[in-house]
Amino acid sequence: MLAAALFAILVSIALLVVRALRGPTVFDRLLAANSIGNGAILVLALFGFLTGRPEFLDLGLTYALLNYVGAFAVLKFYREGSLGAAPEDRA
Repeated sequence: MLAAALFAILVSIALLVVRALRGPTVFDRLLAANSIGNGAILVLALFGFLTGRPEFLDLGLTYALLNYVGAFAVLKFYREGSLGAAPEDRA
């Protein structure tokens, strides 16, 4: 049953890769990239559960944090054009 879930998640990740490559807008691609990250976290958790290695959950949590920070970095770069400009520097 868990192997079927793992297979379904891998299929959804493959479809999301297609969306990320063909997305008509930047936001579609960003959403697809975040969904791929969430799928990767699920794959890590399921793989860790199937192999009896709970340390994969730590890797999944770390990857979730990187995915969260990366999404906000991309959105800030898209909105402001750079990542390092402070709000008072723009005025």
